[in-house]
Amino acid sequence: SLEYSSVCVVAASGKIVREDKVASEPEALIAWFGLLGFGLARIGLEAGPLSQWLFAAMREAGLAVELLETRHVRDAFKAMPVKSDRNDARGIAQLMRLGWFRPVHCKSIAAQEVRAVLTARKLVQSKLRDVENSLRGILRGFGLKVGKTTPRGFAGRIRELVAGHASLKMVAAGLLSVHAVLLCEFQAFERKVRALVRLDVRARRLMSTPGVGPIVALTYASAIDDPGRFRSSKRVGAHFGLTPKKYQSGETDYSGRISKIGDAAVRTALYEAAHVILTKPL
Repeated sequence: SLEYSSVCVVAASGKIVREDKVASEPEALIAWFGLLGFGLARIGLEAGPLSQWLFAAMREAGLAVELLETRHVRDAFKAMPVKSDRNDARGIAQLMRLGWFRPVHCKSIAAQEVRAVLTARKLVQSKLRDVENSLRGILRGFGLKVGKTTPRGFAGRIRELVAGHASLKMVAAGLLSVHAVLLCEFQAFERKVRALVRLDVRARRLMSTPGVGPIVALTYASAIDDPGRFRSSKRVGAHFGLTPKKYQSGETDYSGRISKIGDAAVRTALYEAAHVILTKPL
């Protein structure tokens, strides 16, 4: 959790050696492991909001730490009758002892920073559209149709429609003030995205592909981060959930829809790029 992490240490035989709750801070966890008085073969850390931060610090301290895939851990614990942080720590310790786990790549700081910019841009864009659609919906109830507008002409069109309506004028003024701030910040994020693309050789190379723009290129490049972690290009599709599910048991054998496992933002970006290629003349 944000405050405390449950920790469990087991021996090679599976016997629990030590259990505790430690503050979810790199210094506290590193100090706790250092006070055990014996070496650790490996440490399992379930992927989560704090995991990349904790993982980077613990790895830098020389600890043999591995990030575990959340979906894999969840499925392994489905038979657990009592769900608690303590039992989760015990289960993860046993997974590490048996070697039945799938390590997850911890993204570099540069990749995390790019993803933070893209996430913030997407959030501001979403709220900007929410304000615009709310204004359209409010005015439509009074028979005032906004129609097609441009980003620059939207505010002027709204003011034109509400002229002579005192209450609507007040509502529109407030929402347009919010809209102006959001639009300004969104444009700032757009400039930042273009600056990041100019500095990223991989993104510029991806943009040479028809239908791939700055957002798609940066989303994909930051998600891949280190291409060397993929032994084959075929594994990339499966990593982002773009390969069919497979079910085979006895005489039953069929392939289903794509698994949709992994980064949803990458799938969305790739689908948008494919849609552009299929529907717009180049």
